[in-house]
Amino acid sequence: MIRIYTAPSCASCRKVKAWLKEHNIPYVEKNIFSTLLREDELRELLERSENGTDDIISKRSKIMKEGNVDIDDMSVNELIKFIQENPSILKRPIIIDERRFQVGYNAEEIRAFIPRELRKLAECDHADYCPPFYNAKSLKEEYDRDHKNK
Repeated sequence: MIRIYTAPSCASCRKVKAWLKEHNIPYVEKNIFSTLLREDELRELLERSENGTDDIISKRSKIMKEGNVDIDDMSVNELIKFIQENPSILKRPIIIDERRFQVGYNAEEIRAFIPRELRKLAECDHADYCPPFYNAKSLKEEYDRDHKNK
């Protein structure tokens, strides 16, 4: 199941949710300000980040700038507690499932969250002969439109 970590005022978060709804892809939303982020969730985000904290922590956030915080000197447990107390330092949206991890909205990269069967269908040249999937025709049309000029 896809989880997205969001904030109410985040335009990119709204884009991700709209895209997932448009493609009929189920997800669980976790508002980082109204839901306590569990230690195991934060540990998973840190483990899945290719570039460590740089992928998920916003160095430009007010808390990081004004607090003169050096997260590199923190232990993992200290960092997790700091994030729980200051969720606004997280970049958003964060999109994660069993195999994929993405920070921010990127129209090309988010397509990786389309189930493999539907991605194959979108690439099928003979949609009439491909296995039937819900909303498959619109996926095929979107794929054709996106790749028409390539």
